[in-house]
Amino acid sequence: MNISSDVARAPGTSGNSGRLAGVRASLPPDTDVADLADVFGLLSDPGRLRLMVALLSGELCVADLAAAAGMSESATSHALRILRAHRVVAVRRSGRMAFYSLADGHVRMLLEVALVHIEHSAMIHDHPGDGHD
Repeated sequence: MNISSDVARAPGTSGNSGRLAGVRASLPPDTDVADLADVFGLLSDPGRLRLMVALLSGELCVADLAAAAGMSESATSHALRILRAHRVVAVRRSGRMAFYSLADGHVRMLLEVALVHIEHSAMIHDHPGDGHD
């Protein structure tokens, strides 16, 4: 046993410093990680998430979004303000009406991938008789 190599190794590392350096170099800047955490934080609220999933079908007004998501129009408007502030949804005005849509294809793709993941995960983990009932 080589004690000097064990002592020189940082706690919790495998000693593969070359690979670890590459991993560290590939991490995004802290500001980007914080922005990413904000986006995922938006997805952590079931109401906002329902609104975003409803918008996968296309542009909707506040009243229709509220009905689709089972939320009050006031709660829907509040959630949409938050989503707009984070550039996740876009708004188009027509007279007094406001129509909302997903801001771009990246948001759509993130939601679609998450939904496929949930469906896939449910198929794998919810087999009858496997104790996951």
